[in-house]
Amino acid sequence: MSTAAIKTARRVFEVLEYFDEVKRPLTLREVSAHFGYPVSSTAALLKSLLQLGYVDFNRPTRTYMPTMRVAMLGDWIQASLFGEGRILRLMQYLNEMTGEMVSLGTQSDIYMQYVHVLYSREGLQYRVRPGTVRSMTRSGYGWLLLSAMPDAEIDKVLRRVNIEEDDPARRMTLEELMVPVTEVRQLGHVYSRHTVTQGAGVIGMLLPPQSYGRRFTVGVGGPVDRLEEKHDMILALLREAIPRFLPG
Repeated sequence: MSTAAIKTARRVFEVLEYFDEVKRPLTLREVSAHFGYPVSSTAALLKSLLQLGYVDFNRPTRTYMPTMRVAMLGDWIQASLFGEGRILRLMQYLNEMTGEMVSLGTQSDIYMQYVHVLYSREGLQYRVRPGTVRSMTRSGYGWLLLSAMPDAEIDKVLRRVNIEEDDPARRMTLEELMVPVTEVRQLGHVYSRHTVTQGAGVIGMLLPPQSYGRRFTVGVGGPVDRLEEKHDMILALLREAIPRFLPG
């Protein structure tokens, strides 16, 4: 695929994600100014989306708005990925009971990716956007996902991660990686502290395999000092709620 094609595809999704972020109609100039795109390029992009039926144009207000066609594109995904809403209800329950951020992660090639997040109600909080990726070998959720794989598969993932790693000092051996992975296997959960962000952590578990065999992690994240205080309560909630909301 050419660089120009990749650039165009990226812009399409950036614009649609911006609509999701602001949750209101936008003018051509608002979109152009937000991303720093040339007005002419933005106009061509929005015109294409309009012709394809993915946005509407309100002439009196000169604004664009996504159509139901965009919403329907992902209509099947919730049932496929989120167990017909059961995972979302699990996350809402954990969020309400702990008051902390609850996130859902899965593997995306050699990365762990956050696919859904419910934010904390606390004043001091760490926020991560859905779509954010982390290293499979250097994150708590990554260790959880790796823990469900055979050791030979873990070795394959690590080799690919090391090839992509520009800094030789950050390349790991299999023996180094298996230390946290083995701990996760023994405990049945992960308690990651200061691993990706200093001062932040997550307590999480693997969910039972979902549609198409995909594995997900769910966990409660926040400042380490609050996780320390709530550690036993969070673990008890995870152990009780996962089989209740997602019975085998």
